[in-house]
Amino acid sequence: MGRIICCGLGPGDPDLMSVRADRTVRAAKHVAYFRKKGRPGQARRIVEGMLASDVTEYPMEYPVTIEIAFDSPEYVGLLAGFYDEWAERLARLARAVDVVVLCEGDPYFYGSFMHLHTRLQGRVEIELIAGIPGMVGCWNAVGRPIALGDDVTTVLMGTLAEDELGRRMRDSDALVIMKTGRNLAKVRRALAAAGRLDDAWLVERGTMPGERVARLADIDAAECPYFAIVLVHGKGRNPDAAE
Repeated sequence: MGRIICCGLGPGDPDLMSVRADRTVRAAKHVAYFRKKGRPGQARRIVEGMLASDVTEYPMEYPVTIEIAFDSPEYVGLLAGFYDEWAERLARLARAVDVVVLCEGDPYFYGSFMHLHTRLQGRVEIELIAGIPGMVGCWNAVGRPIALGDDVTTVLMGTLAEDELGRRMRDSDALVIMKTGRNLAKVRRALAAAGRLDDAWLVERGTMPGERVARLADIDAAECPYFAIVLVHGKGRNPDAAE
């Protein structure tokens, strides 16, 4: 029996991969990774030049990304079938060999691999290699502590309803807002309503080529790419308190 090894690759810069991840990727003979049709895939881009010359690659192409609403029955059905199919293919393959599944960031933090993970339980041995989450790379790019002292840090999805975003923004100190993209205008409105827009940063492609760091208030909402995170740094409640 082989294994399925999900390898967290970190926020985008290959230099920020763990030693264990680097070693695993370079030794891999079978590598799978998610990608949008017609694109190389972010995880595959990170390991460019690291794979063995005789590696066999398995690009897992999403049947749909932003073409239809993510909460529509059609979208849910297409993605469920996609994950069912690839879970079966990987399980069959892992009966004989180790398969390394590449995952940007950390696999356990909103990683696409989790949809396979639930489907593979009890069917094959699974190993996870931790990676630095993308948001960590982004707040390091800003060059300021995301949280100090007793600050409460909240991670939000830009896909949430605007009123819920605003409520949670008001109730927390430091904020990380993911899944921005087409939701950026809504995120900006919610931050403005919560009185926090002037403190917000937009980090695009954190640690990757083309990285951009700018105050969100100065950015056109129509310019936001997929790999972008909004950050609001905490003020530091009781910053000198002992840990």
